[in-house]
Amino acid sequence: MITLEDVKKNPEVQELVIGAQKQLDALGYTEHSVRHVSIVSNRAGRILETLGYDKHRVELAKIAGYLHDIGNGINRVDHAHTGAILAYNILKDMGMDIKDRAEIMSAIGNHDEQTGTAVSDISAALILADKSDVHRDRVVNKNMATFDIHDRVNYAVTHADLTINNKEKKIILDLTIDNHICPVLDYFEIFMDRTMMSKYAAKYLKIWFELVINDTKLL
Repeated sequence: MITLEDVKKNPEVQELVIGAQKQLDALGYTEHSVRHVSIVSNRAGRILETLGYDKHRVELAKIAGYLHDIGNGINRVDHAHTGAILAYNILKDMGMDIKDRAEIMSAIGNHDEQTGTAVSDISAALILADKSDVHRDRVVNKNMATFDIHDRVNYAVTHADLTINNKEKKIILDLTIDNHICPVLDYFEIFMDRTMMSKYAAKYLKIWFELVINDTKLL
């Protein structure tokens, strides 16, 4: 079986992750580098593991999480679709079973809120992991005077924690937002679609998605 560690060591993957971030830097986007994909990979695997899925499904979710943004190296537009095709071919060259690489391709191709939705357990875990990575560490721009709303909202999040409670069948995204930097309403201005996508992804896994901001349950 091809593992996450095998994928991380693949020179092609390494260059695509670096190249994707270089392009997003040029466009002024928030961070999508090794930090982000590692967090998404870890969370996607942890979600399925906590919910009792077998090790094989957990490993596939981790791999999907690590590869999900490589399409940004081609173009930000349709990056989920191009990334899915890139991942499929890389994993094919690495010798991964066709069923496994098809699962990963489908999950990556459906992780963007503009065109995708949860279509499998791996896909749902990837969505929840990806959309929960909101934090000031993702802000590349260091000049607050030139922040756009994405920079401002991410920078305002001083704490973000994703908790999976299998006993109560729910997943909780707990955020702390500094209201001196931006009001909570700004979060929903850019994250409403992602929040609803996360809610549906949780439903696919037969759990409830709960959003808590500044100790107040909002969803």
